[in-house]
Amino acid sequence: MKLLALETSTDACSVALLCNDAVIERYALVRQGHTQALLPMCDELLAEAGMHLSHLDGIAFSRGPGSFTGVRIAVSAAQGLAMGCALPVYPVSSLAALALGAAQQNNQNIIAAALDARMQEVYWGYYQILDAAHAHIRLLLPECVCPAHAVPLAPENSAIAGIGPGWAAYATALRARLGARLAGVDDATLPRAANIARLAIHIAPLDPALATPVYLRDRVVHGA
Repeated sequence: MKLLALETSTDACSVALLCNDAVIERYALVRQGHTQALLPMCDELLAEAGMHLSHLDGIAFSRGPGSFTGVRIAVSAAQGLAMGCALPVYPVSSLAALALGAAQQNNQNIIAAALDARMQEVYWGYYQILDAAHAHIRLLLPECVCPAHAVPLAPENSAIAGIGPGWAAYATALRARLGARLAGVDDATLPRAANIARLAIHIAPLDPALATPVYLRDRVVHGA
């Protein structure tokens, strides 16, 4: 399978190209510059691989949650690229991409992925890692947005690894909530397009006209 993957849900902007088992990626911290950076990164990556959009099997994208503006950028760019070449799209959770990143760094079975949702809340998801090498993961509870001090607890009674900038923003509340089950935290890693691509191969394709963002919150947060 050949997929182009887009990730813009946080301060990072990344693009990845998956060709069968190989993945190449462009990644940069751009903060407010996703719109200017995204498409040039796509062009650069495709040129490096000697490929055109028409050679692809689809476009994968981070469907959120995350920055409201960033999530919309990835969705609209994926739709535009896919419609232009009659390709399907593959929507992937940004929290799932975070969890897969944690699984590649440690041997914990349960990952608690957290993004800062502002207003003392986090975007939160628990994932069980079934096979990190082949991007097989399982969502344990529905993803949610909630106060940091009241995140749901994972049903499995095993050690948990935390990942994502939500842990940096609300470290005290989250650590107190998970207590002794917390085995370690990586609060600097952000979602990456390479993991969006790896997860996409397990997702059913979608008509690009049906691609929608997942905010988890209905109200827009200023500056998100």
